Amino acid sequence: MASSPFPLEITVAAASALVTAGPDQALILDVREPDELAIAHLEGTRSIPMREVPAHVNSLPRDRHLLVLCHHGQRSLRVTHFLRDQGFTAVSSIAGGIEAWAVEIDPALARY
Repeated sequence: MASSPFPLEITVAAASALVTAGPDQALILDVREPDELAIAHLEGTRSIPMREVPAHVNSLPRDRHLLVLCHHGQRSLRVTHFLRDQGFTAVSSIAGGIEAWAVEIDPALARY
């Protein structure tokens, strides 16, 4: 696994601040399934279901901090480990997932 100066997990508040700072700095990679995205999604994210991430590794940017998002944080953590194993260093899992985002950042998001 590649060592990284970036945290393995990041809070939703920190993730929101990074994304707000500019799309050239961070990108949210949403690894939830299409049926989950239909319930709630964040604008400006890149959506790739977890099972499809290996096929898309070469298309992911390495020049931005990838912030991996799922429902509660378990899948995103697995994908973060996988991407670090693939040589990505600027990648972090969003702790608590979209559920935490809905609670702490955007209460208008549907919860499921």
